[in-house]
Amino acid sequence: MAKHKYITEFEINSSVNILYPYLSSASGLQEWFADKVNIIGDKLLDIVWDGESHPAKIVSKRVNNHIKYSFVDAAKEQSDDAQTLEFRIDYNEMTSTSFLKVIDYSDMNNEEDLEDLWEGLIADLKTVVGSGNS
Repeated sequence: MAKHKYITEFEINSSVNILYPYLSSASGLQEWFADKVNIIGDKLLDIVWDGESHPAKIVSKRVNNHIKYSFVDAAKEQSDDAQTLEFRIDYNEMTSTSFLKVIDYSDMNNEEDLEDLWEGLIADLKTVVGSGNS
C-alpha cells in the first residue's frame, strides 16, 4: 500500500526547552501521544495505542529542533517505504512562540481524519505544556 504524506503546523505558546522533551522522550510522549511508551533499546521505543505495540526507531534528531521516528515492522528489516513521523520546531523569539510542524508519512490517507487526529493530539499536547491557545 502506498504511503501518504500529511504535513501540518501548529502554533504553541511554549519555549522549545519545554516543548521538545514532550516530543522526544518516552515519558513526554506518553503524556499526550500514546497510551504507553517503553524504551526497548538504544534509539528504539515501543509505542502503544489501543493495546497494540508499534516499535519505533529514532532515525534522526537535533535537540530542541527536530526528531524523526521510523516505525519498524518486526517481520522485515528497515524498509524504504516505512511509516515515519517527524516533529520540527521553529521558535519565534519576538512572540516567544513555537511552531510545531508535524510530518506524518503513513498508510492513513484520509486528510479529514488526519486533520482531526492531529488537532486532537496537539490540543492534548498544548494542555500538558501549559499553552494557553487551543
